[in-house]
Amino acid sequence: MLALDFSFLTPAVISGYVVKGFIFSLQLTLIAMLGGVVLGTLLALMRLSGRPWLVMPAAGYVNTMRSIPLVMVILWFFLLIPLVIGRPLGAEISAIITFTLFEAAYYSEIMRAGIQSISRGQVAAGYALGMSYRQTMGLIVLPQAFRNMLPVLLTQTIILFQDTSLVYAIGAYDLLKGFEIAGKNFNRPVETYLVAAVLYFAISFSLSLLVKKLQQRIAIVR
Repeated sequence: MLALDFSFLTPAVISGYVVKGFIFSLQLTLIAMLGGVVLGTLLALMRLSGRPWLVMPAAGYVNTMRSIPLVMVILWFFLLIPLVIGRPLGAEISAIITFTLFEAAYYSEIMRAGIQSISRGQVAAGYALGMSYRQTMGLIVLPQAFRNMLPVLLTQTIILFQDTSLVYAIGAYDLLKGFEIAGKNFNRPVETYLVAAVLYFAISFSLSLLVKKLQQRIAIVR
């Protein structure tokens, strides 16, 4: 521990190596979250539709994705999809598509729980007013489900941010990759990995505190 030297981590080094990776990690998190929530909501509605031709594909997709490690999905998509379409997609594009498709399975289960938490009486009231299934879901059920599940959705997003470090496996330039390159160039890998761990912890812990406050505020409003 006495041999550790962090003096090389100057603002110039941080801006030259780390900031680029942090921006991509943030972009990947936000895009995968938005895309995952949209696709996950559709999957949840399919599973709750009661129609076998919608339930079975959605359930198969969700259960398959949730049963495979994310790093394997990243590698499969990065290596196999170019063989199918005949050209490489690039590490960053592959990561964005893979994370969106993978996280949709988890957001789907969150949204399904949120939809099921809404009283069936409100659905019946919507039908009694002459609303269609789409109108009932869009105007009555989904807004309340999103509100109920918001803390859980944000918690899953924090996990998503942590998982972005797995794109390291396909060479995408994320936050961890930036620290790794800096460590190699300055021959200080231990220091850079320690700083990366502290930064991931600080970001995730701070966001978790905000989610906790949000959860308490929602509980007070209820």
